[in-house]
Amino acid sequence: MPPDPPAAAEAPGTAPIVAVIEDDPIMGESLVDRLALEGYRPVWWPTGGEALAALAGVRPDLVVCDIRLPDMNGEDLFQAAASRLRGVPVLFMTGFGDIGQAVRLVKAGADDYLTKPFAIADVLARIDQLLRSRRGGAPTGALGVSPAMQRVERLLRRVADVDSTLLITGESGAGKEVAARFVHQLSKRAQAPFMAVNCAAIPGDLIDSELFGHEKGAFTGAHATHRGYAERAADGVLFLDEVAELPLPVQAKLLRLVQERVFFRVGGEKALSCNARLVCATNADLESRVREGRFRQDLLYRINVIPVVIPPLRERREDILPLLVAYLRHYADSFGAAVHGFTPAAEARALAHGWPGSVRELRNRVERAVALADGPWIGTDLLFPEGDAADTVVPAPPWPPLAAVRDAVEREHIAATLRRSDGQMAKAADLLGVGRTTLWEKMRRFGLVAGPLERLRD
Repeated sequence: MPPDPPAAAEAPGTAPIVAVIEDDPIMGESLVDRLALEGYRPVWWPTGGEALAALAGVRPDLVVCDIRLPDMNGEDLFQAAASRLRGVPVLFMTGFGDIGQAVRLVKAGADDYLTKPFAIADVLARIDQLLRSRRGGAPTGALGVSPAMQRVERLLRRVADVDSTLLITGESGAGKEVAARFVHQLSKRAQAPFMAVNCAAIPGDLIDSELFGHEKGAFTGAHATHRGYAERAADGVLFLDEVAELPLPVQAKLLRLVQERVFFRVGGEKALSCNARLVCATNADLESRVREGRFRQDLLYRINVIPVVIPPLRERREDILPLLVAYLRHYADSFGAAVHGFTPAAEARALAHGWPGSVRELRNRVERAVALADGPWIGTDLLFPEGDAADTVVPAPPWPPLAAVRDAVEREHIAATLRRSDGQMAKAADLLGVGRTTLWEKMRRFGLVAGPLERLRD
């Protein structure tokens, strides 16, 4: 998957306005020149007074501001311009001695700060991230913290409100339906139905009726009119899981639905419109099915408009520990179990496991372990009761480096502490035994400040 283009390049002719408030002529000119080269529309105000006057008539998409200005400091400027900057990301530049003031500004609603000296690439990367976040395009870790799943999340955010058909592929248990539901929740269709159909679980002689419905008397036993999934999906999402298992006659009807947005109930003569967005998923190689004559080539072309590949868990090991913790929390709450976490041995075993069943296997193992736990910590015996037999094959690379594993555990522990402290940074820092500045730096590094910062109150 190619890297994402710069934020400014996504909408030609509507490049974001980036305001630079900086009194140093060398620094200010350098930033303005580089921002222009990157495709932004920079404006430069050397004093706080000039910035306040200009903000009366200009609303930038993002502000980069030095904390020390000749006529006022950044904190005073931020307070004076608060009403005009509501909803505008603000990135402060500060020397090491002003970090305390920068942290106060972030708590007051600013988005981030960079400590001088810094590389211009760091400023550009943070600007791009902040602009994407405000447009809803920045990954949040909702689907995983690994780079692979961050790319998937970024793609799904881009196409959430594009009505083109999605084809989600991946091994069984990798999380294809989770991705489909994620798109539905993000989209303008979120309040409309999400109709999930497992095409492999419905007998072949019933799938036509279940998918498209039937009229009363259409066949023996049809005692009343039946509305199928396509009709019940209304203006929402029709999710066809294991679409490769559809019989060829039903594939022909699905092709008509995709092309013409209409369908007929079994035994019906009236064409019914379909307004739902179609999302398909499969763990099969559809091109091979086409060569074997088991899947229509024209249907493949029609549903494979936006392909999304979900990698198996063994190829994104950075997600293993966060998923373990997330499912443990879910089942502990559901079962009312006083289970706090996994032993280090259980976590190490989980990282070494091959996960042939991908995320579904992980979820099932955690559910069983929480249900059977008789203490606060889940050990290897509960998570892998089958012993060593399941891990005789060494999992394929890439093997996660120690730093990635350590960061994943630390990130999840900080996130859990913030939830426990209701977002109060002072309380969270006390629980973790670190200073608030240290906590804030770690939150920045782990991407835990992408949401509304007003909730991280002192």
